[in-house]
Amino acid sequence: MAKESMKAREVKRAKLVAKYAEKRAALKKIVNTGEPVEAYKAAQKLQAIPRNANPIRLHNRCKLTGRPKGYIRLFGISRIQFREMASSGLIPGVKKASW
Repeated sequence: MAKESMKAREVKRAKLVAKYAEKRAALKKIVNTGEPVEAYKAAQKLQAIPRNANPIRLHNRCKLTGRPKGYIRLFGISRIQFREMASSGLIPGVKKASW
């Protein structure tokens, strides 16, 4: 089980990413396609945005335990929780393979 502070940190990062998404996209476009003077100013503004507003810094975590590794995107949980829930029949349409 992950610490509550780690889960809270990820939630905070996700909010920052959503808040600055449009501004980042606009500045990145200017940096990549604008003339050099405008691009330089846009790059400086881009650096002024908080680091945690960068979507690269987000990390998927299990919704139940907060585990950062072994995350299954389709279900939003870790492999361990997925196996337990699937074995107990809590995930509709999923059953253990046997042949």
